[in-house]
Amino acid sequence: MNLKTVDIAEFEKFADNIYEAVAVTSKRARQINSEWEIEMNQRLAPITAKETEDDTIMNQDKMDISLEFEKRKKPTLQAIEEELKNEITFRYRDEG
Repeated sequence: MNLKTVDIAEFEKFADNIYEAVAVTSKRARQINSEWEIEMNQRLAPITAKETEDDTIMNQDKMDISLEFEKRKKPTLQAIEEELKNEITFRYRDEG
């Protein structure tokens, strides 16, 4: 797996400071992960509903879905790329 460094100045220019940029990006990564979890559960639900103990065909379907999700970019990397392309919008919660 190749690791690519991110220039802090590039990363920070979309927020007031680096800590805010990291917090926004991490929240987006968790959001992406939650969306994937929902999608995976929806796709696996019909398979697990029909499944029996010795059903190898259903296991292969589950494996194919799992492999498809593994090939995707990781949520953290996707969130960082979105941040660097300025595709993430955020707002402060009203305290009043």
